[in-house]
Amino acid sequence: MNIYHKSTSLTSLVFVLLLQIICSSPVFAWDGTKSIREFDVLPENDPATNARNLQKAIDWATTYGAALFVEPTEDAYPIDGGLVLKQNVSLIGVHGPTPRGTKHPDKKAPVGSVFKVVGAEKAFITVESGTQIRGIQFWYANQELNDPAKIIKYPPTIQVSKTSSTQGVTLSNLTFYGEYIAMDFNASRENICELILIEHCYGYPLSGQFIRIDYCYDIPRFLHCHVNPAIMRKIGYRFSTDVIDSVVDRETFAYSINHTDNAQMMDIFTFGTWGGIHLGDQSYGQLTNFNLDCVAVGIHKEGANTKNRNWMIAQGSIIANVGSSIEEVHPIIVEGQGHTAFTNVEAFSGGNGALTDLGTSYDFMMVKGDQRLTISLVGSRMRNYIADKPITIENPNAVIQAVACVDKDEKLYNKIIGPQ
Repeated sequence: MNIYHKSTSLTSLVFVLLLQIICSSPVFAWDGTKSIREFDVLPENDPATNARNLQKAIDWATTYGAALFVEPTEDAYPIDGGLVLKQNVSLIGVHGPTPRGTKHPDKKAPVGSVFKVVGAEKAFITVESGTQIRGIQFWYANQELNDPAKIIKYPPTIQVSKTSSTQGVTLSNLTFYGEYIAMDFNASRENICELILIEHCYGYPLSGQFIRIDYCYDIPRFLHCHVNPAIMRKIGYRFSTDVIDSVVDRETFAYSINHTDNAQMMDIFTFGTWGGIHLGDQSYGQLTNFNLDCVAVGIHKEGANTKNRNWMIAQGSIIANVGSSIEEVHPIIVEGQGHTAFTNVEAFSGGNGALTDLGTSYDFMMVKGDQRLTISLVGSRMRNYIADKPITIENPNAVIQAVACVDKDEKLYNKIIGPQ
């Protein structure tokens, strides 16, 4: 027994020593991460040097499937664009989403895992398959806050690869300050993307486009995302009313989705963009738990066939009250083909001092086109529109059934409309 115990103790000691050697190796870290500082990505470097060194870190990490740790600092890492997050690599910071900004105690700047993006020629980072970006803040410190004519039209912060099919990307707990386009996942028929998960991301894109995705043939997911011009409030910065109005004037959608299979959108918020959510004619899926505030069009749903260009939309509110004229303000637009099922979706309007608003909408829903489409509407409250009827019908072949709804006069609204 004594010999056995001595042998076991010796084996354990050797094992512990080997672990210590492995963990102290410059190549491997026990927790699976390696700080970007070890590759000389430093706050005191110039942006070009940091971009070059971070790319070297990514090139190293792709072989091991390693995570690169964006070590928190007092001063952000200045960095150019043009990076490629090669397959298998994770870029990890310390944050959950920071929807009003982290704040340095002595100056107007964010702290922590922060990239200070200065490059205006290329997308900041292009992602390949099997990658992850989590817990990071992206700060465009040179972005204009007051004069719409001086807004810098930065390329997207995060972009899908344009040269290869990208499958399996997670973007989580990210905050964007001063971006023009946050996340561009518009792929192509030749190089599709699949299984894109975007969750707990916050920002206010000055193009009005926060997430756009196209040709994603295996279940894209947008979960718990929030667009709001007050994104830098705690830092001490704000966008002027003129800048917010200019975002609305661009007539873009905060969230756009097309050529997708069974897309999932949950807990989606926007404020101060012309459009809330565009559901393209080659998309279908589920949208639930949303608030689209101070928009001209909340949801624009299209459809290219009657088989599977259908959306189930539930539990949401739309405040449509901005635009160049009341005639263009519609909480919901439906056109094309397919079925759209609305459950407990309400709309109301009013004033808001953060931007220039019209205070009302034209109607609750506009139905356009000339092809047969079907709409079911259950339990919806419809308020603050100027039209005589809540639904404007410009499609003679549309079939609509509304049940247990309430119109602007607080009267029950139960209707079957259109050819049977």
